[in-house]
Amino acid sequence: MRSREYGPDLTPPWKKSVPAPEVAAEPDLVVEEVATGFCGAVVRCEKTAEGLTVTLEDRFGKHRVFPMEPRGFLLDGRTVTLVRPRGSASGGPGAPRGPLLSASGSIAVRGARARVARAGRIYVEGRHDAELVERVWGHDLRIEGVVVEYLEGVDDLPAIVDAFSPGPDARLGVLVDHLVPGSKESRIAGQVTGDDVLVVGHPYIDVWEAVKPSSVGIRAWPVIPRGQDWKTGVCRELGWDDNTGAAWQRILSSVHSYKDLQPELLGRVEELIDFVTAPE
Repeated sequence: MRSREYGPDLTPPWKKSVPAPEVAAEPDLVVEEVATGFCGAVVRCEKTAEGLTVTLEDRFGKHRVFPMEPRGFLLDGRTVTLVRPRGSASGGPGAPRGPLLSASGSIAVRGARARVARAGRIYVEGRHDAELVERVWGHDLRIEGVVVEYLEGVDDLPAIVDAFSPGPDARLGVLVDHLVPGSKESRIAGQVTGDDVLVVGHPYIDVWEAVKPSSVGIRAWPVIPRGQDWKTGVCRELGWDDNTGAAWQRILSSVHSYKDLQPELLGRVEELIDFVTAPE
């Protein structure tokens, strides 16, 4: 039996399934698994007894493994088939390119210009804090137009906040080291926190400790007795030169993404960015 309109195939054209484009599962490609709705970045592809699988990692660090089945994933809302990358190829010329993750774990915006700086600001305690925030959240901050400045300590924070004159259109976020109940930092934070000022902090003595020891290549951050300079003591305990500047560059160079930082710092910085970029 033959149809003059459709030829030997009796399936109408609108009922035929259109092959999904193939996309190389490059590391950090962000996709959504169709059946479960799990969204994450590609960590690796593996060949198993059951076939090819891909491991995805979501924003919270959770890993899930999925078979690389045809039409099994969504990329920018489009159904695609993930395929194993071949060398340096990315699925061939003209293959769809999906979003990549920035160092903070957010979706990187390709080719976007930095936004004009907002009136709102984020203050951090010192230069090392500012450099670490820039290293991980620099892309996000430029896209959102958020400027980060450092204070060289928080003792004068009430006067600094007063001079800044925060308001609904100029919110101020402050990141404080060692913000624990009963500390000097917590008492100062209580003096300035308000509708347009948010002070958050991590429990570590210094932002150095917010970097995971495994990323730095050590088993743990040493405990330094009170009364000693903490950074100098750390260098001595780890067998490093007593040059805290060089030690910091060693630590900073070991940070490549949010995965190298402790969650106690990650959540607080994200909170500050959300606070200062909230709609007026």
